[in-house]
Amino acid sequence: MGTPLTNDRFDDLLSAANRSAVHLELRDAYMADDSFTRWRETGSVVRDADDEWWISTVGKQVERGVVVRRARIVSEPLSAYSRWLWECTPAVNLAAGETVRWLPRHRTAGLLVPPSDFWVFDSEVLVWNHFSGDGEWAGVEVNRSRELIKLCLEAFEAVWGRAIDHQEYRPA
Repeated sequence: MGTPLTNDRFDDLLSAANRSAVHLELRDAYMADDSFTRWRETGSVVRDADDEWWISTVGKQVERGVVVRRARIVSEPLSAYSRWLWECTPAVNLAAGETVRWLPRHRTAGLLVPPSDFWVFDSEVLVWNHFSGDGEWAGVEVNRSRELIKLCLEAFEAVWGRAIDHQEYRPA
């Protein structure tokens, strides 16, 4: 399945994009990190070094005109992890210049989406994100198949069209 998508590798992919980067997230929980653990203990969202890196990295690309969109399909009621993501989104994703939408899983009937999270950069590079059953990182695959990219973009746009903007979404 490849290696993790390191910060440097992600930065290279995003920096090479000229128009767009889209990201579809499908899981209700991912790797638990220190920020999540701190939030569970205190209820406070505190940005860490990874968040600052994200805001800087994505922010630079958004400033030069790359549109970064993220769609999250989530079960309701939200898992603790998804609730934390929802609470962190303004301080991290929106602060970086991303546009984020949420789609409750019960509103996905009839949509066909790939079983793995992915990024598509400029409709040219597809990056599959793989996770283990308990949400731990399992690696990435980079793919340039026009057919797969087209299918992933169609899936993303279908989700995006139904999803609710972060500013409007109120989790159940």
